[in-house]
Amino acid sequence: MILHLQSALGVVVIVALAWLLSEDKRAFPWRMAAVALALQAGLALLLLEAPPARAALLALNGAVDALTSATRAGTSFVFGFVGGGTAPFAVTNAAGLVSFAFQILPLVIVISALSALLWHWRILPAIVGAFAFVLRKLLRIGGAVGLGSAATIFIGMVEAPLLIRPYLLRLARSELFILMTVGLASVAGTVFFLYASILKHTVPGALGHILISSMMSLPSAILIARVMIPGEGGVATEAASDLKYRSSMDAIARGTEDGLKIYLQILAMLLVMVALIALADGILAHLPQVAGAPLSLERVFGWLFAPLVWLFGVPWREAATAGSLMGTKTILNELVAYLRLASLPQGALDPRATLIMVYAMCGFANLGSVGIMIAGFSTLIPERRDEIVPLALRAMVAGTLASGLNGAMIGLLPVI
Repeated sequence: MILHLQSALGVVVIVALAWLLSEDKRAFPWRMAAVALALQAGLALLLLEAPPARAALLALNGAVDALTSATRAGTSFVFGFVGGGTAPFAVTNAAGLVSFAFQILPLVIVISALSALLWHWRILPAIVGAFAFVLRKLLRIGGAVGLGSAATIFIGMVEAPLLIRPYLLRLARSELFILMTVGLASVAGTVFFLYASILKHTVPGALGHILISSMMSLPSAILIARVMIPGEGGVATEAASDLKYRSSMDAIARGTEDGLKIYLQILAMLLVMVALIALADGILAHLPQVAGAPLSLERVFGWLFAPLVWLFGVPWREAATAGSLMGTKTILNELVAYLRLASLPQGALDPRATLIMVYAMCGFANLGSVGIMIAGFSTLIPERRDEIVPLALRAMVAGTLASGLNGAMIGLLPVI
């Protein structure tokens, strides 16, 4: 009960922090706050507590296994034993043959191609349209920003604005900020299965939780964005989309090309980030020890972010461990943070704290993603570049608060 009250305090403090950062503190959207928080809680309770929905979400792990196996067939054919095929020699340590680059990460390319195909077949547009309709009716946002926000959790923060490209110049500043915040508070559908494959042995029904977190990010991000930069009304549209494919084969080809770009980007980013962490730890190791142990980025992040994750509902005795994960997610990215979460020793975080962190870290709010967002939006609407850069930096703060609000809400509700 105390931990649930702790999470309730976190919900209040996170919204209060957004209000303190507001450009107009007198324009607090009370109705939207009530509806958004209720929508967040309702989604979590419906999908995690209703037995049929819970069973369906747990069954999604089968989809992860199926897609992983299908990807392994492709990597084995292309890369041989390095990609998971039969080794031409006796293997004494099977774990040593597991390659993140050639066995696990190629899943991103497969999902990207599959997503493009589902978009061409009009399956994803129907789902996105339903989400956009709910957002417009319940949160009273414009049709253009509602469609762009709903699309973000399926096709990504840079690709989603293509759906409303003709309307981007006409969006109010507050609406543009909503689009950016949603993009940084959620993760794209192209990485759902990748993260689920990383976490499947750490959290039961990992894919379901990643999906729920992204859905919860819509109302939480819209709320935080509207509190920080108030605004009313919006541009209405029924979707004039620039995202089109000539045929199913064209969708597969272009989806594969887009997936390859994401694959190479993640690969290069991981290589550089892990190297930089090792370099920073090497430098910090030469400083005087603190509490009988050498300094490291992990320990520093833990101290800095411990109060924040405590507000989410993590017990104080585990706050340093969880804080280091949150710091890694914010300074580096959520993929590195999830990899670290999956490799934590048994008992480092209890199941409740683990689930809270899965939700709190499920977002793109980091410096690298902000750079990608600035480049993407500046290409689409170069006339508004002077607005885009400062808004993107504020959106990183808003996205972090929105993802944290998801974690605190999960800690508050009786779902753990």
